Amino acid sequence: MTPILELTNAGFRYAERPVFEGISLTLLEGNCTALVGPNGIGKTTLLRLAAGTLKATSGRVQLQGQSPAAMSLKQRSRLVALVPQQLEIPFDFTVEQIVAQGRSPYLGLLRGMMSEDRRAVDRALSLTDVSGLRFRIFNELSGGERQRVKIALGLAQEPRLLLLDEPTQNLDIGRQVELIDLLHYLRDEGITIFASIHDLHLIHHNFSFVHLMGPDHSLTSGIPKDVLTPERIASAFNCAFGSHPLLMEDTAIHSCQGFQ
Repeated sequence: MTPILELTNAGFRYAERPVFEGISLTLLEGNCTALVGPNGIGKTTLLRLAAGTLKATSGRVQLQGQSPAAMSLKQRSRLVALVPQQLEIPFDFTVEQIVAQGRSPYLGLLRGMMSEDRRAVDRALSLTDVSGLRFRIFNELSGGERQRVKIALGLAQEPRLLLLDEPTQNLDIGRQVELIDLLHYLRDEGITIFASIHDLHLIHHNFSFVHLMGPDHSLTSGIPKDVLTPERIASAFNCAFGSHPLLMEDTAIHSCQGFQ
């Protein structure tokens, strides 16, 4: 089976400043995978490489066996959707108008929104529970509401690979539970999910695989119970796990259940 995403010794640098180098990972279709690491380690950059919005300065990135650079924007956008941490909208667009932008890869000069496009938008609004916000101005929403609208925008693309950059930010506990239920549903629908996550307690029972980025640009990969050990987390996040019982509970007691 051809991986939906494959990075081989991939690296990226801004001018002379390296972000990371030598990163290799593989995502198979249908998997739900978490990306974990401290702030500033390069998680967002890695997701942007996966989406093809950045080009690796070393190594190789492939989407379904092809270089993202060799694919047209429409081809790539039908395959992969990136939900960013921040979405800056300079105009007073409504939620519906924002989510409808997800249909851009399917439109053309002579093809406007059709019934299947409207159904895709309605479905995305419903899945993220923002149908009631359809006519609200995006910039007037709360942080949590904006987060759900951003996810709806990604779902409207009907991608095979959904990249999520800190999808639980600004969400209260109830909305985090709803998001996890949505990820389960999307995974059952055959969508591959790759999410940068800070909430470690959500990973053990809901993600089948995890990649932990360390400060030395190393990547530790495996199932959560093997990767998210107290020792590895203490090293990656530069904290002493022995003095933090909550960290011990979240990492040492939980076992990997959920997605298989």
